[in-house]
Amino acid sequence: MDILFCGAGKMATAIAAGALSKGLFPPESLSAFDPSPLAREAFTAATGIPVLPQATPEAMAKADVLILAVKPQSAQDAFSALPPRKPGSLVLSICAGLSLARLRQWFGDARMVRVMPNTPLMAGAGASCYALSRPDDREADAFAARLLGAMGKAWRVPEEQLDAVTALSGSGPAYFFAFIEALTKGGQALGLPEDLAQALALQTMAGATAMLQQGKGTPEQLRVAVTSKGGTTAAALEVMSARGFDTLVKDLLQAARDRSRELGG
Repeated sequence: MDILFCGAGKMATAIAAGALSKGLFPPESLSAFDPSPLAREAFTAATGIPVLPQATPEAMAKADVLILAVKPQSAQDAFSALPPRKPGSLVLSICAGLSLARLRQWFGDARMVRVMPNTPLMAGAGASCYALSRPDDREADAFAARLLGAMGKAWRVPEEQLDAVTALSGSGPAYFFAFIEALTKGGQALGLPEDLAQALALQTMAGATAMLQQGKGTPEQLRVAVTSKGGTTAAALEVMSARGFDTLVKDLLQAARDRSRELGG
């Protein structure tokens, strides 16, 4: 199976490097193109695979799978200029917000998979959801599950859920990074050195996540268990409630979802 990456940025590089490290495909089966010299250099440094500045008719005609990995704002220029692809080839898109309907403008009635990954995929801990253009396409389903599952966890969903997925897990890492930043600064304000404050914040988040993943309880059960009446945690949670924390989270998810819809046109 020959796989061609349309775009060689960070996510494409992570997918290619992860697939190679897991032994999913031999190196000679992967190829890529990208107009950016920096992206080409980084992709090759991580994978050992040379990257062309643009797609060639030979590469397109050979590829069994075309992985679309460009910014949605660049899609029009990138995809309309592509040479003809191999008949029956699979098109897998990780372009945020681009619907299957939009992709059909460039790829017609191709077999397609629309994917919403997230950046922890680069660390082998991704959360990816994908939708099929043809619900009965078992080969496409198996390929997406195998590829994405090698770098984290993957779920198949109806396409109409992907904008919400984008808001929660696609953009989600940034919310946690921002929270770690805020905890670190807050710890410093209380007199802790920056490195210790950040280390405590990171380990606390990792430990809380581990408890949930190990089935120690639901988020609500674990929150209640650590909150003694009149104690320090209760005092902090009262501030969160008074400042409308739940409403803030709902609002930021809605903003991200709405922007995903806008990008999808």
